[in-house]
Amino acid sequence: PKPQTPSLSSSMPRLLYQSLDSPLGPLRAMVVQHADREALCQLEFAIPTRLNREAADLARFFDCEPEADRCPLHDEIEHQLAAYFAGDLRDFSLPLDTPGTDFQQRVWQALREIPFGTTCSYGDLAERIGSPRGQQAVGGANGANRIAIIIPCHRVIEATGNLRGYGGGLDRKQWLLQHEGALPETPTLFAAAMQ
Repeated sequence: PKPQTPSLSSSMPRLLYQSLDSPLGPLRAMVVQHADREALCQLEFAIPTRLNREAADLARFFDCEPEADRCPLHDEIEHQLAAYFAGDLRDFSLPLDTPGTDFQQRVWQALREIPFGTTCSYGDLAERIGSPRGQQAVGGANGANRIAIIIPCHRVIEATGNLRGYGGGLDRKQWLLQHEGALPETPTLFAAAMQ
């Protein structure tokens, strides 16, 4: 008898990553590819310790090893990021797969609701998700966000207006907020390097 072909629905997911250029340095975009859909699960600046830790977490969660390969969603991610950096896109429309706790999911959803060009404090964000005393936990969930820019944890600042904690570095956070018009234009290391 002829061997049976496994059904698409039973095939294992794949984790495919590509390096994408940006004005702030390379970004790694990792897509989880299921039989019936693709979704972005990591978009990070090229900081090896963070990339490697997150890749290991995602490999455990999806039970597959990351591969350097490209899929159609990478093209769309690249297209939307280029439009964002050119000032032509304010809201991303990409499928996301963000493994995390229920609390982290609530924080990440609230982050996506912070409008382009605005900021909020950790306390404000804690209030929004119904955990008024959860500022520290909100900060932890921000730090666990694996999808920079698109889940805009850079828009969360201290109540005093000071910048704090960003996995990509405070200079990138400042650049992104200035790019969006949420901070006054003052020199950053990236701006100086581009002149």
